[in-house]
Amino acid sequence: MSAPNPSGWQPTMGDADYADEGFVTASGDRGLLLEEALSFEIGSAEKCGVDLIEPEHEPADALAPFLRKHAPDLPGLTEPEAVRHYSRLSRLNYGIDLGPFPLGSCTMKHNPRLNEKVARLPGFADVHPLQPTATVRGALEAMQELAHWLIELTGMAGVALSPKAGAHGELCGLLCIKAAHDDAGEMRDVILVPESAHGTNPATAAFAGYKVESIPATADGRVDLAALKEKLGPHVAGVMITNPNTCGLFERDMKAISDAVHAVGGYVYCDGANFNAIVGKVRPGDLGVDAMHINLHKTFSTPHGGGGPGSGPVVLSEALCPYGPLPFTERTDDGLVHLVEEDNADEFGHTKAFGRMTAFHGQMGMFTRALTYMLSHGADGLKQVAEDAVLNANYVLRQCEDLLEAPFGKAGPCMHEALFSDTNLPEGYSTLDIAKGLIDEGFHPMTVYFPLVVKGAMLVEPTETESRIGLDRFIASLRHVATRALNGDESLHAAPVLAPRRRLDETLAARKPVLVWKGEDSG
Repeated sequence: MSAPNPSGWQPTMGDADYADEGFVTASGDRGLLLEEALSFEIGSAEKCGVDLIEPEHEPADALAPFLRKHAPDLPGLTEPEAVRHYSRLSRLNYGIDLGPFPLGSCTMKHNPRLNEKVARLPGFADVHPLQPTATVRGALEAMQELAHWLIELTGMAGVALSPKAGAHGELCGLLCIKAAHDDAGEMRDVILVPESAHGTNPATAAFAGYKVESIPATADGRVDLAALKEKLGPHVAGVMITNPNTCGLFERDMKAISDAVHAVGGYVYCDGANFNAIVGKVRPGDLGVDAMHINLHKTFSTPHGGGGPGSGPVVLSEALCPYGPLPFTERTDDGLVHLVEEDNADEFGHTKAFGRMTAFHGQMGMFTRALTYMLSHGADGLKQVAEDAVLNANYVLRQCEDLLEAPFGKAGPCMHEALFSDTNLPEGYSTLDIAKGLIDEGFHPMTVYFPLVVKGAMLVEPTETESRIGLDRFIASLRHVATRALNGDESLHAAPVLAPRRRLDETLAARKPVLVWKGEDSG
């Protein structure tokens, strides 16, 4: 059951006895994998790691109501204790600098350091949204250049840069659709959402005040065009479709879907989270798309997740451009891209904007990183990004489909994601066992149990930034874990056994999380 290994990489075997539960150390550490207590358990509120000088004067009377009645309940740590605490915690973490994130529909790819260097240049790193416009001309020019690239790559007419993330961009697109129907005096209250779309799509449609009707998928994992046409009518405002879809497949009937929706006066919203698979190869505007958000962190390599700043620009067709929120960037009759704001909206005839999505223009750091990525790759390089991402996903799919069920493997090549199922595993073994087993192998698990249309789904997205030798390492581990399950290896149910923590009760953790330290009796 071994897979071809063109790169020649060979796995090594560790000392299984050392990992046995019976081996206990006095410190609780395992070799150089150090156990770490909470900062509250290391220090105490009664001590302080620094010497604080007593104030020379009493605080002003106006500040008296704000004085603390009690000392803050924070642990006092020495500098070595603090540094070691966070250094040890960092070693328990997993990041893209350690290995791949094979998370389907997330594109957790490598962020080139060049992007970070440019984003830290003076004039980008220290720009403030309240600065006078005359002092940020360079930043605004960079935004216009980014807008030009986004418009060109998508074949659209304009772009709103201000939305902060994918779901925020979805809301922006739907508000544009709503504004267009309101302007035409039409009362449409239904958005159609295929089963293979991202889960945020129906949630965003409902948030925007629409009723959501689901469109089933065909046996090969794509939108059922006939079922969609049956639901079309004057009550339908539009369709939200993910292309490539969440099953990792390109919607071959996309143009026919757009034509059918347009025929009844509706608009087509495309979830662009998977644009990474088609950038430089397909322009959504040519397929009849009217609005699409683009997750800059997914396609154009900017930081992803962690609660930090995001960016989800929304490109619009000529039909929806008049309703784009301010500030807005669009191509005018002179062929140039112009930045439209409140003070020049009349000049550019942009008088039907539905309003603003945010107070300011958007996230400058994300814009700078994305533009750096585009300029360093060029149009041909971005095309290769899509080609390599699709190549890598199909490599994973074909190397593992003999061990793990590939529900759409016979439907032809996949796009950026390889989708597997646990339906062929023996009774008692599931996707969760495969995911936990991968942790013992040193890999972050893939997306599990999504999309919902596939039982026990395992969605693997290797991205274009993974080399063949890196893919071979991952494939070897995935095959090893799958073989353990197929052979009825009971020890797999205990995985992970080599991680800092064993398998957790995830249901209990989600329903009764302990988020605040209250001492040893907090549970």
